[in-house]
Amino acid sequence: GGPDNDQLGAGMGDFIEKYIFPGGQLLHAGEVLTHMARGGLEMLDTENLRPHYARTLWDWSDALEARLDEASEVLAVDGGRERAEKILRAYRLYLAGSAMSFEQGWLALHQILASRPADAGHDKKIRGARAVYPFRRDYIYDQPSPGKA
Repeated sequence: GGPDNDQLGAGMGDFIEKYIFPGGQLLHAGEVLTHMARGGLEMLDTENLRPHYARTLWDWSDALEARLDEASEVLAVDGGRERAEKILRAYRLYLAGSAMSFEQGWLALHQILASRPADAGHDKKIRGARAVYPFRRDYIYDQPSPGKA
């Protein structure tokens, strides 16, 4: 969660790379914004989803713990009991460790909305603005549910 894209402590980055997301690459938000700017995009909105990820990962961890026997059986079908247990240990550590890391602020995840600065695709322009997009997030949160007015 800091300003640099440094290795996670205690070798967690290596662990995640090897056992959870082989070949995956997570970029620091600052690096993403740099690439976006170089590509001619402007950041319109960003939201830190860290608290949501903490809650979600704890829920997933609890769900896995509640059904360990079933998960082991499913995994054992393709790889045998020993491999199933190894995979389960890795995911139990990953889910709980990541949940705690998001909870403590050691990890963060940002959702970024970007657009080209001159959005020629819209015929409606907002006076004083170069692009059409809402100035607040009300449009996300204040929508009635389908079928409700």
